[in-house]
Amino acid sequence: MSARALTRLPVTKTPKVYIGGAFVRSESARTFKVNDAGGAFFGNIPQCTRKDLRNAVEAAAKAGPGWARRTPYNRAQILYRLAEMIEARSAELVASLVRFGAREADASRGMSVAVDRMIHYAGWADKYEQLLGSVNPVASPHFNFTVTEPMGVVGVIAPDSPPVLGLLSMVAPVIACGNTVVALASEKVPYPAILLGEMLATSDLPAGVVNLLTGFRRELIPTFATHAHLRAVYAAVEGEDRKALRLGGAESVKRVRFVGRDEPWFSEAPGGLDAIRDFVELKTIWHPIGS
Repeated sequence: MSARALTRLPVTKTPKVYIGGAFVRSESARTFKVNDAGGAFFGNIPQCTRKDLRNAVEAAAKAGPGWARRTPYNRAQILYRLAEMIEARSAELVASLVRFGAREADASRGMSVAVDRMIHYAGWADKYEQLLGSVNPVASPHFNFTVTEPMGVVGVIAPDSPPVLGLLSMVAPVIACGNTVVALASEKVPYPAILLGEMLATSDLPAGVVNLLTGFRRELIPTFATHAHLRAVYAAVEGEDRKALRLGGAESVKRVRFVGRDEPWFSEAPGGLDAIRDFVELKTIWHPIGS
């Protein structure tokens, strides 16, 4: 009796979010379905909760002191290595964007700009201090100078489109100056951010420096706005979401910065020093001189 040939079923990926250097399901085990551009079911994406956001903030806070203590030159090397990892898997990211409706030409261009942007901020990592810091003349026997310090944990809410380029464009200046990030990926096209998490995990970026969540803005924005350990929020939102972040940011004393609908994501001239300036604190030191 001849054995009947068995049809092999492909091993499908279980999408997970990237928190503290590990791939985890949502704390509530909730998911939401995502269909591809043709309407076919693609997968179940973790629907993160406030608890997931709090866990991500804890992971970012734990990683923060070590990341801030690294030399600017070392942070620059790590960001450059991350750009290499994204470049090596850019075809996979482009394919995921096309699957969810992007034109291939736009997706390819967006990934090229994203890699260039990471390298751009890698270059800034050991240069911004010289431009933002200063030696200050004072009318007293003191040497007075100003230096920059990272703010701490920064919440990033990425745009729905472009999902990868927008996310990386917002994360790169924040981590280049020594902050750590808790980022909420595109709600409409979340899967490419999950792929990006795999690249973060295999780069030299320490665990917890960048944490990626997926889910619904309406559930998570109130916690982004009021969480006391988030020292700033950088958000690509409009309307009522902006209002909620402003009110919550005022209550919890955090810096809030917005990106508008007309943000030139594909521009060859990225934010540079201005984007970094928004996420550092300036500390002025007085040192006595003379007798």
